[in-house]
Amino acid sequence: MGDRILDCITAPSDLGLLTNEELGILATEVREQIVRDTSRTGGHVASSLGAVEIILAVHSLIKSPHDRFVFDVGHQAYAHKLLTGRMSRFHTLRTFQGLSGFTNPFESEHDVHASGHASDSLSIALGLAKARAIRGGDEKIVALIGDAGLSGGMAFEAINTIGQMQLPIVMILNDNEMSISRNVGALVKHLGALRSSEAYREARDATQERFEQAGRMPRALVGFGRSMKDSLKQFVLPQETMLYEQLGILCTPPIDGHDIAQLKDILATALEADGPVLIHAVTRKGAGYAPAEADPVRFHGAPAFDVATGKDAKPSSGVPSYTSVFGNALVAEGEADDRVVAITAAMRGGTGVEGFFRAFPDRAIDVGIAEENAVGMAAGLSKGGMKPVVAIYSTFLQRAIDQLIIDNALIETNVVFAIDRAGLVGADGATHHGVFDLVYTRMVPNMRVLAPSNEAELVNALHTALQLGGPVAVRYPRGNAQGVELPKQPACLPLGRSVERRAGDQVVFLAFGDMVKVAMDAAELMAQQGIEARVVDMRWAKPLDEDAIARAADAELVVTLEDGAIAGGVGEGVVHALTRTGKVPPVMVLGIEDAFVTHGAPAQLFESLGLDAPQVASRVQDRLQQLRDQG
Repeated sequence: MGDRILDCITAPSDLGLLTNEELGILATEVREQIVRDTSRTGGHVASSLGAVEIILAVHSLIKSPHDRFVFDVGHQAYAHKLLTGRMSRFHTLRTFQGLSGFTNPFESEHDVHASGHASDSLSIALGLAKARAIRGGDEKIVALIGDAGLSGGMAFEAINTIGQMQLPIVMILNDNEMSISRNVGALVKHLGALRSSEAYREARDATQERFEQAGRMPRALVGFGRSMKDSLKQFVLPQETMLYEQLGILCTPPIDGHDIAQLKDILATALEADGPVLIHAVTRKGAGYAPAEADPVRFHGAPAFDVATGKDAKPSSGVPSYTSVFGNALVAEGEADDRVVAITAAMRGGTGVEGFFRAFPDRAIDVGIAEENAVGMAAGLSKGGMKPVVAIYSTFLQRAIDQLIIDNALIETNVVFAIDRAGLVGADGATHHGVFDLVYTRMVPNMRVLAPSNEAELVNALHTALQLGGPVAVRYPRGNAQGVELPKQPACLPLGRSVERRAGDQVVFLAFGDMVKVAMDAAELMAQQGIEARVVDMRWAKPLDEDAIARAADAELVVTLEDGAIAGGVGEGVVHALTRTGKVPPVMVLGIEDAFVTHGAPAQLFESLGLDAPQVASRVQDRLQQLRDQG
């Protein structure tokens, strides 16, 4: 038996044997473990530190995995991982073949679903509750959602149905006033008013007293709930609307989300309710680790850091990120044209638009976790004479495909979609890789799609997109750029025209975006074996340069190279274009096969997929030799 309580936990049910004082000690130990291990791996430090007491309180009262604990996003679930049999592997968090940074049912029976995107937890919980009702089950269902996640449209839709169905579900609102950046929106103002009201303390105390009076008998909450629903409105400011109460959901006033005793008392009663209950828990993002509390935005998704100081463990390379290059270029475009408007969905820092927000606050819009709203609003801005730029991660633009197609492409709005985190993003894994954007943008009529191969190309691509009519997507990867010199003045790139980066006639690489560098490196390796390869930077994923494709048809082998899904991807578009030339050479389509990609360092992932330069060179050489052997 170890010296720590944490070392004695073999299953989450063990927490039910601990006193509140022991749970408080355990909370400290869990935080220390999270900080110690994430200092080496990086991770969602602040979110997980803020949710520790909530997770401990829930697991002390439910019997997982029989009872179901659903996490929204899952980035706050590190304490849950430590308590559900994964402590010995926690040091592998977010590393290749290690633990996922989010919940994952393939990793543990205690994880209900593969999370990673916001606002889905209440729908998952509702589905579980309905299945329980159909089966006649008795399991408890708890969903943990942040205030930012609760502002998402999917969460509001779920709340509407939860209120209608009146199934027993305990929803815990983890209210830390943050998503990644500071939250925005009317709901946030409402929650803030509740937190800061004089009635807050009275409501908290009254709620505590009523829960204690109700006791923990299975039916005790029934009558209490009815009277509570009639009287709860008295607990809050008169001018505040009780949205959830009006929808038929019993809602507590704000309580201290770091007070385990209070959390357990209210949770114990809520778990016996015969209808939905929402517990409003106020927490501090980064709680228990001073650097994370001081800078929760930076520690939302932190790289490896020094525990003592909180500073990054690795010094900066000096090469700017693609995100920062885009952000600076957007500010320059905004200075040159007062019709340029920036839109982001709760990702100001992540998408690099903070500078634009500072420079042009009247032309900068953060809609919160509401991608559909962002893309739909962009259409309206365009019709109003503006030039909106939607700065968004590839994986999150997926959530607004209908708005992309119907509200924008169909009517040819002048909207630029700046698609960050295209390709393989690394440690966040399958839920965050941007491997589908080439598919879902290329398939849409009237869309143009640019895939710049370096930071200079990115600056020119953004400028080009803003000058073109109709919707244009510009996709670029996460991480440091290549260190090439930026243009003093951006230039317009010819529509649908590629550029040859390396001469050769035996093999032709038709490469897109970040994969141009892989093609260049592979071509150099092949040259050492006497094989000359041409490398074409295609620039445009749509429209394709059909002249360059036709010229490639004379080679012994054509190789398309992309960092997205092969099925429906740009490589398939090249093959289709080749069929129109009347001369179809042997073609290799290299990209992401029909499988989800795990988490890990990008270099490890590319190697595992056979998409790093040495393996690309080897695969191409083997195929070329096969063709030659066949005569």
